[in-house]
Amino acid sequence: MARAPLLQLSDISLTFGGDPVFHDLSLVVQPGDRLALVGRNGSGKSTLMKVMAGLVEPDRGERIVTPGTTVGYMEQEPDMSGFATLGDFAAAALEPAEQYRVEMASEGLKLDPARPVETASGGERRRAALARLMAEAPELMLLDEPTNHLDIEAIAWLEATLAQTGRAFVLISHDRAFLRTLTRGTLWIDRGEVRRQEEGFAGFEAWRDRIWEEEDTARHKLDRKIKAEAKWAVEGISARRKRNQGRVRALQDLRQERAAQIRRQGTAAMDLASGPKSGRKVIEAEGLSKRYGDRQIVRGLDLRVMRGDRVAFVGPNGVGKTTLIGLLTGEIAPDEGRVALGSNLVPAIFDQSRAALDPDLSLWENLTGDRDMRVSGQADQVLVRGQPKHVVGYLKEFLFDERQARAPVRSLSGGEKARLLLAKLMARESNLLVLDEPTNDLDVETLDLLQELLDDYDGTVLLVSHDRDFIDRVATTTVAMEGQGRATVYAGGWSDYRAQRGGEAPRTGPAKRKPASKPAPRPGAAPSQPVDALTFTERHRLEELPGVIDRLAAEIARLEEFLAQPDLYTREPVKFAKGSEALAERQQALAEAEEEWMTLEEKAEGAQSPGE
Repeated sequence: MARAPLLQLSDISLTFGGDPVFHDLSLVVQPGDRLALVGRNGSGKSTLMKVMAGLVEPDRGERIVTPGTTVGYMEQEPDMSGFATLGDFAAAALEPAEQYRVEMASEGLKLDPARPVETASGGERRRAALARLMAEAPELMLLDEPTNHLDIEAIAWLEATLAQTGRAFVLISHDRAFLRTLTRGTLWIDRGEVRRQEEGFAGFEAWRDRIWEEEDTARHKLDRKIKAEAKWAVEGISARRKRNQGRVRALQDLRQERAAQIRRQGTAAMDLASGPKSGRKVIEAEGLSKRYGDRQIVRGLDLRVMRGDRVAFVGPNGVGKTTLIGLLTGEIAPDEGRVALGSNLVPAIFDQSRAALDPDLSLWENLTGDRDMRVSGQADQVLVRGQPKHVVGYLKEFLFDERQARAPVRSLSGGEKARLLLAKLMARESNLLVLDEPTNDLDVETLDLLQELLDDYDGTVLLVSHDRDFIDRVATTTVAMEGQGRATVYAGGWSDYRAQRGGEAPRTGPAKRKPASKPAPRPGAAPSQPVDALTFTERHRLEELPGVIDRLAAEIARLEEFLAQPDLYTREPVKFAKGSEALAERQQALAEAEEEWMTLEEKAEGAQSPGE
């Protein structure tokens, strides 16, 4: 016997003072469903989830919950008034005999249940709301960005717990690895319409692109038909005294149909401009140590960052990743050791706390009030990579409309705040990007674009993130911070780090390019015995160089493919010249890296085989 659906939405329409968010929307959630809810920032994902939870009343339509079904929603900003501690809030709906569930969820999510509500941060409050939902375990769980404010260990716990549950859930997340692992179906919000596919997030992008391609084909055919009918109407005026009025009305209908088609929202016109080239060596740290009271942040770290490196810093929340970046960039003085910064560095910083944004000022004021972006005597202009632009025009490049320009920043969603901060950061030239949790709240399309920009960026990147997929896509080196001052350097991204330390972690991103068949010796194999003749820094560099060589080889292949376009030189001579210059630079860098590896490998082999 078929089981009744848990939740049904029928003919839902909702408008917030302007264009409709949804129109005639219908969907069904069945027992056992594991659904990814995806869509662009601002498409209405969180609003739809609140309608599903019964927290937002639609203008029209019906929400039906099967009698006896419990629906739980993880609130972004939970109301904790009347509760003394986070644990009291999380356990409020449980019987005393069931409150052990809160302790289990709190341990997995790294939540202190005894934390007073009045001193809890926003991230701790969200974790308490998530712990409450996990402990209550309703038949249908609605999870809106549950991985925000969780570190990788807590994400792994949540992923494993949801994978084992028999409950249905609908999940909004920017974390591709999380979505791919957990979901079996996809709800896609696109221009007020919700489509469903009975395949998890792993198949979403191919499905989306196929639908868009079909739309483009249909639109092109409609445009051709309108053009042909319009030509007939114009020519018919002189050829006939009396036109076929039915055909004229049909042409009007075609034009109305075309006008009613809602254009897809484009991707943000983000661009990263590299400033003057930095020195080849960007950061060199030797014996770096830092302690705050009884808390050891780092002890004896040696790290060399070269121009073009992408270094990811991973580890639990509170372990000191942001502090370590402050040490490496010279903002914080070490207790022991030294940090030498390379020449000609022009840094740009994306701060996870969004401190560069004043929540009480408008988007307009946040941009024009930035000293580095201000155009003298022009209140409506901002300086973007050395060129003045109208502030509204620049905001539109990041998908903000004119009405939002005068709205306070506090009214923006998390994804919109991240885009505004990227707009500030990308307005200036740089050759050292410090990105502290840049992926929080961004939709997958914007994350794709950010990754592409980082791939093409000529400078150096320091990245803090808990997004395993993004780290795999971007990082060439990973620094794992494991507490008590331990910071270990690994070549490659998250999956490479897990493989090298012996952990079992499925690859969460596109497979990295493996070294080609290699003569002996080739920079793919580390020495099998201790390398006493090498310093710690040289040893690390020897381990790091294979990843550098692979990255440069992949970049050279991409550039060669780009320059191979037969008409590129005549069509876009500037791009051809820049591509040729970049190719020569990377070929030189590859030769230098291979020579450096051979020198270090010979030195290591000499130490291992003194008799030869």
